Amino acid sequence: MEDLAGKGAVCVGAGSGIGRGIALGLAAEGMRVLVADIEPESADGVREEIAGGHGEAWSATVDATSNDSLAELARTAADLVGDVHVLVQTVGVIADTPLAEATEQEWGWFSEFHLMSAVRTVNAFLPGMRAHGEGGHIVLTSSMAGLLALSPQMTGGVNTGLYTVMKHALVGYGEMLRHELAPEGIGVSVLCPGLVESNLGATSARNRPERFGGAFADPSGGGMPPGAMPNEAVGPIVVRAIRANRAVILTHPETRPLVEARQQALLDDYTFAAEGR
Repeated sequence: MEDLAGKGAVCVGAGSGIGRGIALGLAAEGMRVLVADIEPESADGVREEIAGGHGEAWSATVDATSNDSLAELARTAADLVGDVHVLVQTVGVIADTPLAEATEQEWGWFSEFHLMSAVRTVNAFLPGMRAHGEGGHIVLTSSMAGLLALSPQMTGGVNTGLYTVMKHALVGYGEMLRHELAPEGIGVSVLCPGLVESNLGATSARNRPERFGGAFADPSGGGMPPGAMPNEAVGPIVVRAIRANRAVILTHPETRPLVEARQQALLDDYTFAAEGR
């Protein structure tokens, strides 16, 4: 999708972190951006940043686990930005829980805020994207954790099992959705970023619904991880990938050896299987 200027974009989960960076990047290309987040003050802040740079932006509150809330957001988008050509979904949560100790309640929380929030967001906006008949692009945010399986020793002692499972699910959902929508001129990319500046730990902790246990202590301690990419640097990367209709969007080329090692392990398993036949 080459021509972005003047077209409508909706970024869900864009009040901070990666979503903020993408919203800024799309606005810099001249898109009309609706910044949506579960925290209205955060969404308002990003909208003001865009307006301060002479871009066009609006803000809205959304709960991406609610079909009704997303349907209302789709109606709001139609009124404010017009036809939506780019849809970005960046909702997610994180917690330090070993898989063997995770409760069904925790599994439900992660499933709702990673996989099902993406499914519901797409389902809310896809009819409108199809209706205008001009094609478009969907960006779903996974993680390098969707391409790897890292032990706590490689993640600073944090148990990322639940996060990793759901990010792998998002990669599969995005790849299959890409196949299905390609004939309609709608591209789908799965964003798999490395370490990016965000407050995911804090937003996860204070926004966990009561049905999943309610608010809890921020596992990150409130600080930014050292060496993280500024989130505004993600925006131009995503814009370039949308234009090129890339299946996977990567932000940290230095992680390539980790992915190669994982793929080599799979190839080694093929060799082992062949030797036993």
